[in-house]
Amino acid sequence: MTDRYAVIGNPIEQSKSPLIHTAFAQVTGQDLAYTKVLSPLGEFAQTVDAFRAAGGRGMNVTAPFKLDAFAYATDLAPSAQLAGAVNAMKFEGDKIFAENFDGVGLVRDVVHNLGCPLQGRRVLLMGAGGATRGALLPILAQGPAELVIVNRTLSKAQELAAIAQTQNSGGVPVRGVGYGDLQGQAFDVVFNATSASLTAQVPPLSTSAFAPGALAYELAYGKGLTPFLKLAQQAGVTRLADGVGMLAEQAAEAFLWWRGVRPDTRAVIHTLTVPLV
Repeated sequence: MTDRYAVIGNPIEQSKSPLIHTAFAQVTGQDLAYTKVLSPLGEFAQTVDAFRAAGGRGMNVTAPFKLDAFAYATDLAPSAQLAGAVNAMKFEGDKIFAENFDGVGLVRDVVHNLGCPLQGRRVLLMGAGGATRGALLPILAQGPAELVIVNRTLSKAQELAAIAQTQNSGGVPVRGVGYGDLQGQAFDVVFNATSASLTAQVPPLSTSAFAPGALAYELAYGKGLTPFLKLAQQAGVTRLADGVGMLAEQAAEAFLWWRGVRPDTRAVIHTLTVPLV
């Protein structure tokens, strides 16, 4: 019997998840069907209930329902608890297990696909929303020399830094700062987890924040050379990446969680990559 999975969101037509998971199923020989589910706003629980009642086994969750999924779940993984948001659910009887694989997907893309180890590196994480929260534990687990969280609202950056310190078993220094506090500091890896690029805005980051040989990583994907990546390019950065690899890797983590087999992501990344020009 074919197992049913889906991605839920509003809007949902833009989602690449069906393409990704269908490709994963083909290369791993898994018998599953993966579709898109458009949920009316305010009706997330009812829509998921209907999907489960029809035999659905699991769902990915995209905007604007990651907080709804957090509230809907019965069993939250530590990754989801720290992020305060859910991007994958698994249904077993009355249990709704919930995970957030965004951070794991990000780190795997950087370390394995891009060949950029985070251990011993100075890492700058821009933004203080759900994407940043989800990335904290996986980044800290890599043992960077320092993790700095920067945000326009200083208190939010400091709050996340304090949360990260409570989860930080490796003793990595973590700081929450404002953009004005970055003067004279340079970082080996700079992640843009803000929404600035989605609105074509340039983040208030100095070009001096990029160390020689730095990696500039835009968490948004499929946008080409975003304002953040253009800023990095102007700073002389040649290692530029967007979030297409993160998208594929977090999907592979969900697939592994659901099916017990981890698919190779290279073909999917190649298919979805948009040139950074």
